[in-house]
Amino acid sequence: MFLPCPESGANPLHLAALAAGELPTAVTRAFTGRPARGLVNRFLSEHSAGAPPAYPHVHQLTRDLRKAGDSQAMSLWAGQSYEFARPLPAADLVRELGAGARSALAAAARRWA
Repeated sequence: MFLPCPESGANPLHLAALAAGELPTAVTRAFTGRPARGLVNRFLSEHSAGAPPAYPHVHQLTRDLRKAGDSQAMSLWAGQSYEFARPLPAADLVRELGAGARSALAAAARRWA
């Protein structure tokens, strides 16, 4: 949810892929050697099956790929529901998430009261 926030400093290619909201996500070790969820691109598809659990070695080996500016070769981290994220300031997002949580808790309390 925080990646599209102006404060995130995310790569413009990453932000564009998130904003499009068209790609599926998958968990991979291909970019770092640790499991993480990202948008499916060529690198993730081609290297996930054989990626060793070797952090930080894999992370160091793929560093230049991630910086090359090719959205098909860079890590595009995203959660399962990334298409709901919006580019608003982080403070506003925290306020919205807090209000939503309070509302959900109040509704649950009413149901169980």
